[in-house]
Amino acid sequence: MTLLCLSSSPVHAGKVREYWIAAEKVDWNYAPAGINRIDPQSDLGVWGKTLTYTKYRYIGYTDSSFSQPIPQPEWMGILGPTIRAVVGDTIKVHFLNKADIPLSIHPHGVMYDKDNEGADGGKGSSIPSGGRYTYSWTVDRDAGPGPDDPSSVVWLYHSHVMAEEEINLGLVGTLIITAAGKAHSARNPAPRDVDQEFIALYMIFNEENDEESGLKHAINGQIFGNLSGFETQRGQRVRWHLVALGNEVDNHTVHWHGQTVLDHGRRTDVVELMPASMISVDMTPRSPGNWLFHCHVSDHMMAGMATRWLVK
Repeated sequence: MTLLCLSSSPVHAGKVREYWIAAEKVDWNYAPAGINRIDPQSDLGVWGKTLTYTKYRYIGYTDSSFSQPIPQPEWMGILGPTIRAVVGDTIKVHFLNKADIPLSIHPHGVMYDKDNEGADGGKGSSIPSGGRYTYSWTVDRDAGPGPDDPSSVVWLYHSHVMAEEEINLGLVGTLIITAAGKAHSARNPAPRDVDQEFIALYMIFNEENDEESGLKHAINGQIFGNLSGFETQRGQRVRWHLVALGNEVDNHTVHWHGQTVLDHGRRTDVVELMPASMISVDMTPRSPGNWLFHCHVSDHMMAGMATRWLVK
């Protein structure tokens, strides 16, 4: 098929990739184990006073019936479903608002017209409770990896009716775009030069109007090591997609113990994130162990912005 090009950025004929995503009201527990899994001898401090709050999430489904949710890896936590595509593709997201407030889906990076922006006017900018809307986004060259990027890059998506409130409610997910010719196959748009991809959202959720007990310093929506599932093996090719959202306090320094990463040609073990940062880095784990993965900002470490990643 030939795709309509809305800009000067050329695209190759690609696939139409469809996703069915609902927004739903849920109860979310920031520490389901109820303990500090980073330091079992310590407690959760003031941040453990209340752990469960009403949140909203994006949930992926198999088809238009919205009856069969798609399971997600444990490590994804609160994140919405990962939307994948290859440069040249068209993404169609069939959105159902199962929540009780108007919501939308606004993507970063991909190309869209005003009705498919999911923000700031246009037909898709505010979908009422019970409403449906199909977003159509073009994955042109400028949505894919640049000359100095790895073979896939990450973009955020989130609700944008009252964006600052809805992001804090939990309505956040990611798109991963693979360069043309770098995907596993036409059916599988994941990059073929990596064995695993992980996504980590570093964000402080504000649950109690700036009260310290309600500032949940979370990785993918969980605190004090309660996020599990970052597991790999020595020698695997691993790509980490790092994103952040929030306010001026959301300046994070993501640090892996036991390993370095390649960040656009720079070798490091700490990657800096600011609100709305989107960074993809590569590693090949060299040391077996159950290693810390945390923000290196001192206040954030104290408040539980840490988990572990296991190398077998």
